[in-house]
Amino acid sequence: MIFMRDCFGFEVRLTAERQAHILQHPEMAGLEEAIPNTLDAPKEVRLSRSDPSIRLFYRYYENTPVGVKWLCVVVKYLEADAFVVTAYLTDKLKTGDSLWPKK
Repeated sequence: MIFMRDCFGFEVRLTAERQAHILQHPEMAGLEEAIPNTLDAPKEVRLSRSDPSIRLFYRYYENTPVGVKWLCVVVKYLEADAFVVTAYLTDKLKTGDSLWPKK
């Protein structure tokens, strides 16, 4: 299990099972270090429209296996726990209330 900090100061865990799930996608190979970097220094954080306990952390990467993309790291926050659900590359950010950068 890997423990990281997000830009809000919360400890976020990444289980071996979730990491294996993320790395099943070939385009995510070699981006393991991008996950904690995205949590720590995102360009944008948005609240999920379908689940208020989910935050979407986005950071722009120019050199991914599939070109220029945003990395989205999906984190679920419970009362005393925060954990990575998944991470994926995308061309655009999902809609949702912006939580970061702080206004």
